[in-house]
Amino acid sequence: MIEVRKVSKMLAGMAVLEDVDFVVPDSGGVVILGRTGAGKSVLLRVMAGLLAPDSGVVAFDGRLLEFGPLADNSEAMEQLGYVFQGGALFDWLSVVENVALPLMESRRTGRRKAVEAAQRVLWRVGLADAAGFRPRELSGGMTKLAAIARALVADPKYVFYDEPTAGLDPITRDRVCGLIRELRDTESRASVVVTHDLETVRRLGGQVFMLRRGRLLPVSDVRKEDYEPECA
Repeated sequence: MIEVRKVSKMLAGMAVLEDVDFVVPDSGGVVILGRTGAGKSVLLRVMAGLLAPDSGVVAFDGRLLEFGPLADNSEAMEQLGYVFQGGALFDWLSVVENVALPLMESRRTGRRKAVEAAQRVLWRVGLADAAGFRPRELSGGMTKLAAIARALVADPKYVFYDEPTAGLDPITRDRVCGLIRELRDTESRASVVVTHDLETVRRLGGQVFMLRRGRLLPVSDVRKEDYEPECA
């Protein structure tokens, strides 16, 4: 279980997060909807220990995250896979090398075993045929799938997805949403998805929150007329 308790964060003099409080269960999904610039990515970075909050705490299975240059969150981070919004793939590496990288860097896995594990997870996400491609040769949807594969390669308990369907056509969006649901529901990988796309929220289901003016509000039915004025 991930606990986010009373987390607040100011950026450029504005309250991006204000007393944000919620729980990510060991299995299941949390989806956070908010307009561009609402602070969704800031929240994910705080939850991953990449950005210090001004106040509040984040705990993985009861262990508080530390913040600052001397922080050591290695035990918690071994449980986490992070899918960055733009993919964050390295252009000079092949797809399979990008996916294998977390195992070689953080787990000190040998190259051969890391590449074998990367090939298995690329098959899992339907990208086995692109293992030897360079990132520049991938479509937007393939880039998202490669980023998901890299997040999965170390077999995490939790997966964070930052705008996983941004810029995708409806067919590819549905494919990515289907994969996220399958990982969550059949493999019990707890997920936190942040998105500005209302249709993605509908496709994913799960526990839904809306981030508005720094506040995280639970919602049972996000209506188009409620959401669009906030995006204006």
